[in-house]
Amino acid sequence: MELQTLVTLTTGVTLLTCVLAVTGLHFYAQGRAQRQALVDRLSASGQTPVAGRRRNFTGLDRRLRRTKAGRNLELRLAATGLDVTPGEFFVCMLATVAGLWLVGQATLAPFFGPLAGLLGIWVALQFLNWQRQKRIERFINQLPELARILANATQAGLALRTAIGMAAEELEAPAGEELGKVAAQLAVGASMDDALGELAERLPSRELVVLVTTLVLSNRAGGQVVSALRNLTETLEERKETRREVRTQLSQVNMTSYAVPVLGVGSLFLMNGVKDGALERMTGSGFGQAAVIIAFSLYAVGFVLIRRMSRIDV
Repeated sequence: MELQTLVTLTTGVTLLTCVLAVTGLHFYAQGRAQRQALVDRLSASGQTPVAGRRRNFTGLDRRLRRTKAGRNLELRLAATGLDVTPGEFFVCMLATVAGLWLVGQATLAPFFGPLAGLLGIWVALQFLNWQRQKRIERFINQLPELARILANATQAGLALRTAIGMAAEELEAPAGEELGKVAAQLAVGASMDDALGELAERLPSRELVVLVTTLVLSNRAGGQVVSALRNLTETLEERKETRREVRTQLSQVNMTSYAVPVLGVGSLFLMNGVKDGALERMTGSGFGQAAVIIAFSLYAVGFVLIRRMSRIDV
């Protein structure tokens, strides 16, 4: 029994190590690609396009894109800005689920294997939400500079379409990438309303909605774009500082929301460490399994409630 447990634990740790190694190699390759792109931009002779990286799991990726869940996953990945295909993300998620399943089954009890696997799926989806929210925050921080560039360009007599293309070249990611998509849509004949509307859908935020509304109304009615953008720049700067203060004040509450479930999981390891096999005997009956499920549900409810109570829309 101990040998089987050791083999299962070793297999789970090996799978997790492989997942971390693949993730590390991916970020290393992505960093090298970004560095090469920057070198090509700064080089006077860098006119040759940079070849994209080789995609993995192309067959699985094609099958996923035919399903509704695969298309939703593709939209989520596009919103995060990660250079990962749905097939690659799905394989990494399956490997993480399998590794956590084996680790939970070997270190705690067989009953905790499926629960650890479900935790892996939740962690993968939360990772996507975290990346998307981080990208939105970075874009919001660039909005004052974006509004300033658009105001200067329109004041110099440039059309709004040309000003958006110029801002896409001057700003860094993610604003530069998103405005590049808008400029590409405008170049193929899309209307200003549709292109900016899709931008607001990809990165939803109140600040971006205000900027998009200002640009659309000014472009449609022919109003004073420069004065409106100047006033909007000052407002965005003030909201940026307010958001930073609110985020600083709520940092402790956010850490508490994550500490609550971590303490619950840690108590399981402590209980099993004090008396070996206690969790396996406890989950051997239906009442014990129901108690564990109820406890995990209460921890999840506590996490959600703390997050909801600490959410302040500025």
